[in-house]
Amino acid sequence: MRKSLADQHFDRARLSLKQAISRYAQTVRLRRRHPEAVEIQAAMKTDLDRLSHTLDKLNCCLVRIAVFGLVSRGKSAVINALLGQKMLQTGPLHGVTQYPRSVYWSAAGGQVQVELIDTPGLDEVGGEERGRMAREVSSQADLILFVIAGDVTRTEYQALRQLQLAGKPLIIIFNKVDLYPDEDRQTIYAKLQRLFADQGDRQRPFFTPDDIVLTAADPSPLEVRVEWADGRVTHEWESPEPDIDELKQKLLDILNREGKSLLALNALRQAQQTEASIAYKTVELYRNEAEDLIWQFAKWKSLVVAVNPIAALDLMGGAAVDLVMIRSLARLYGLPMTRYEAGKLLKAILISSGGLLLGEVGSGLLLGMGKSAGAITSMFDSASGVMAYGASAAAQAGLAGYGSYRVGKAAQVYLERGCTWGPQGVNTVIEEILLQVDRDTIIHRLQRELEFYPR
Repeated sequence: MRKSLADQHFDRARLSLKQAISRYAQTVRLRRRHPEAVEIQAAMKTDLDRLSHTLDKLNCCLVRIAVFGLVSRGKSAVINALLGQKMLQTGPLHGVTQYPRSVYWSAAGGQVQVELIDTPGLDEVGGEERGRMAREVSSQADLILFVIAGDVTRTEYQALRQLQLAGKPLIIIFNKVDLYPDEDRQTIYAKLQRLFADQGDRQRPFFTPDDIVLTAADPSPLEVRVEWADGRVTHEWESPEPDIDELKQKLLDILNREGKSLLALNALRQAQQTEASIAYKTVELYRNEAEDLIWQFAKWKSLVVAVNPIAALDLMGGAAVDLVMIRSLARLYGLPMTRYEAGKLLKAILISSGGLLLGEVGSGLLLGMGKSAGAITSMFDSASGVMAYGASAAAQAGLAGYGSYRVGKAAQVYLERGCTWGPQGVNTVIEEILLQVDRDTIIHRLQRELEFYPR
């Protein structure tokens, strides 16, 4: 039976993470050869453990849903209503939830496991601590719920804006709708649009009206008239049942349709950051050796181009030298690099460097043709031919050497970002997931957020 798209994403992500762990385990061992390796080996081991933890979470199919909001918006009540029982303490006083707390939700069925994370009110803890807590929890979450009630305040706007920096799918929960019967999804969305526009964020918000859900997680008690058999009439207060079905159904739809894709995407993005961290530490450790290596290859390329008398072949020889240099840099760093990956990287560098390296190619062809003409002339007129050949060769060699140095420095930048390219590379799989999901999914709407905040 053909696997679903979400299952395919899940399997690709697991394979990519296993590949990353395997190659970086070898990289950490290679670092022991360097006299300064002890200083960074512990940090790199921590990064590798983080990759392993990410794979473990993926293998457990554990989706983390973090619930944020200001105090008294009903975050804990929303979770209790989803659970169908009062697992988390609620009350009229501010600050009932003092620290993030997790509970497990069994309603999602067998596709994935779900962990609901309750967080303190974002306006209750200090600014720096609040930001740290929000970043830490949101970075581990696969889906974020942001609870509001009534008019959105400037503090809520700022908190919402910060949470969007995490680049995670986000659902807005308008709670206590029983107290605001005139509010509807479109009205709330229009208010949020105006708020973002007033603050200069005209490209926001990136969510849509479909990402806004109305709930009454803990409705206010209603006074009920009771008529007794003996003719007495009394008035009592009754608490209505929570109105949470819309949110529950939306979450179940997302989990059943996109749960594994969400897991895969978040795991890959965490791996992306970890791989970049490992690569950066490695590049820093070998920076001086790499500089010497780049200059050495620049000299070799100059020599190869200078001595080759045939116009097109000297450029091909120079490109071959650049490919060998890129793979040599990767070997120096202990980072994996196949010939395919080196070629893809060289192509990316040539494109991103634009006019400068294109100028090298154009000038190289002209100078190479002049050099070839000089070589032919030398057969008939030795003095003038040798002079023409030497002048063209020297100019072309200098240009080629400088171009090779630029390629080497650009390769360093790419290596600092980790070896995330290639058929099973993290970047490749992330791009495939984002391109393959349907347009009406929450992951598809996330693409704009990821484009707005480049990785």
